[in-house]
Amino acid sequence: MVLLVGAAALAAVSACSPASTQKTYVVTLKDLMFGPTPPETHVGDTIEWVNDDLFLHSATAQDKSFDVELKPGARVAMPLTKAGAFDFFCKYHPGMKGRLVVSP
Repeated sequence: MVLLVGAAALAAVSACSPASTQKTYVVTLKDLMFGPTPPETHVGDTIEWVNDDLFLHSATAQDKSFDVELKPGARVAMPLTKAGAFDFFCKYHPGMKGRLVVSP
């Protein structure tokens, strides 16, 4: 009987999933600039782009892997699905540039 209770308890603990390690990072666009990107992200994390500016902006990857449109005041969540280094810019203001590094 004790063996069965112990086995049931072990099964219940094994069924619990570990806490999610996925994170959400905010990159704010303001004063015609991208705010800093996180120094380390991973596939499964999310970038939340926030346009805190008066102008329409985009976060557009040079390799065309993403293209996020951001109206003034908009917040757009973008899940990171691919590892690599991604240079990006605003297609409406080409002087706005950044780089996002995503680890596996």
